[in-house]
Amino acid sequence: MSLKSVNTVLAVLGALFIMYVGVSYVLAPATTAPDFGLPNWPQGDGGGFLTLKGVRDFVSGLVLLVLLVTGHRRALGWVLLVAAGTPIGDMITILAHHGSAVAAFGIHGATAAVVLATGLLVLRETLPSR
Repeated sequence: MSLKSVNTVLAVLGALFIMYVGVSYVLAPATTAPDFGLPNWPQGDGGGFLTLKGVRDFVSGLVLLVLLVTGHRRALGWVLLVAAGTPIGDMITILAHHGSAVAAFGIHGATAAVVLATGLLVLRETLPSR
């Protein structure tokens, strides 16, 4: 299997995973949200923020798929590097609000590492041959 094929599989799996997370937050926020890692959840109308999170995640996955389908692999690599900021921000937010360190590092930190690694692999793949 070529490096490009491995990178494509990683990028597609990442895109589909974050889209699944997004749909889960839109359709079932009460059952999805407790696994995020924060100690408290919005009450009353504040639950709408969970839907916003779901939409954000779904659209993030679509952006990756559009770059894949259109063949903009170098842009895909850069977008993946930038997109790693989302799970990094989630991790920092959870830790700053005294949430679950296991979720912060095990879910969000690990996700950031995989997204960063995938972005670097895609960028490496797009370097000119020597």
